[in-house]
Amino acid sequence: MRYLQEHLNFNQAKIRVLVEDAPDGKGPFNGKNLYMEGICIEGGVKNANERVYPVHEISKAVDTINKQVVEGYSVMGEVDHPEDLKINLDRVSHTIDKMWMDGHCGYGKLRIIPTPMGQLVKTMLDSGVKLGVSSRGSGNVNDGNGHVSDFEIVTVDVVAQPSAPHAYPRAIYEGLLNMKYGHRVLDVAKDAGKDSKVQRYLQNEVTRLIKDLKI
Repeated sequence: MRYLQEHLNFNQAKIRVLVEDAPDGKGPFNGKNLYMEGICIEGGVKNANERVYPVHEISKAVDTINKQVVEGYSVMGEVDHPEDLKINLDRVSHTIDKMWMDGHCGYGKLRIIPTPMGQLVKTMLDSGVKLGVSSRGSGNVNDGNGHVSDFEIVTVDVVAQPSAPHAYPRAIYEGLLNMKYGHRVLDVAKDAGKDSKVQRYLQNEVTRLIKDLKI
C-alpha cells in the first residue's frame, strides 16, 4: 500500500464557502457553522501525479467515510498534509460532515471548527484567500498504467491555492511563527471564540501575514 495525496486548488475543487445556521443555534462562529464544500477527488482521469482513480474505487472509499460519519466517528482533517496518514490533533481545522459521488467525482462538505488552525482557516476565508483541498489516503498503484486499486480515503485536508509549486499552508504557519508577534497571534487564535474584538485583531494580523508572504 502506498501513501497517496491528491491536491485540488480552489478552482479545480469548485469550492463553495457556506455559512449555515446551527441546528441548536450554538454554532461556533456567532451561532453559525462554516463549511467548505466541493470536489475532493476526481475519478477516471489521469491527474498531475500520473495516477488514475477508477470511479468505483472512489465510490467505495466515499462510502467508507460516510459509514464512519453515520456511526458517530469524527473524521478530522488538517491544514496541509503531514508526512504520513496519522491525524495530528494540534493541526486539525475541520471535520468531514459528509461525502458523496456526483458523476466521476467524490465531493465533500468540511465543517470548520474553532481550533487554532480552524480559526486561521476562517480568517483566511474572511480575507478572501482561495483555499483548496487535498485528499489523503492509501492504495496500490499499477506501475504500468498508474491505475489505483484498494483505495481508502483517510481524510481530506485544507491546502492553499498555490501561486508556485508546493506553496501550501505550512508556509503560512511557519511564517507566522517567524513574525515578531507570531506566537502571540497563535495564542490569540486559541482564545478568539465569540469575542469580536479578538476576532478582528486575529483577522488583521493574519491578513498582514498573507500580504507579507505574497501568496
